Amino acid sequence: MEKFIPVVVIKEMSETDKILTALKNNNINCAEITFRTACAAEAIAYAVKNYPDMSIGAGTVINAEQCEAALAAGATFIVSPGLSPAVAKICNERNIPYYPGCVTPTEIMAALELGITTVKFFPANVYGGLKALKALAAPFPQIKFIPTGGVDRSNIDEFLAFDKIAAIGGSFFVKESLDKMEAEK
Repeated sequence: MEKFIPVVVIKEMSETDKILTALKNNNINCAEITFRTACAAEAIAYAVKNYPDMSIGAGTVINAEQCEAALAAGATFIVSPGLSPAVAKICNERNIPYYPGCVTPTEIMAALELGITTVKFFPANVYGGLKALKALAAPFPQIKFIPTGGVDRSNIDEFLAFDKIAAIGGSFFVKESLDKMEAEK
């Protein structure tokens, strides 16, 4: 798994190359393309085909239908804001990593019952940040977290220093990469 998972919102297909090129130029070889837009599946298929050295996943997947569409487009991992047993089942059957949003002990226990040991912690800043992650890690030593939401350059090193962090997710990686690309022109 990559250490950085940029949350990418593609509103128009024409943005895809610019965003993915900016990420690659910033040494980030991963993108979680969200299912928040009409062209999400098309953008995933395009990214998988044209950026074969990048790990392309689908984010904001909230039901089985979206999961099927994302996998048909070639997504190599699935991320949800919450836990969907239907999505977990599909991913498990196809051996695709699934990172559901889990912020409470009950949600983490439900994920564990489904065989999931890496969860998205979203929105991290609202649910207590690193302090909450450390508290949750105590009773769940087998769980790794992907904090997203409220993680940025001001606190990323603190999160990365915690051994229960599998990766950091966030849209700020996209903004940083695009800003850097513009500055280098």
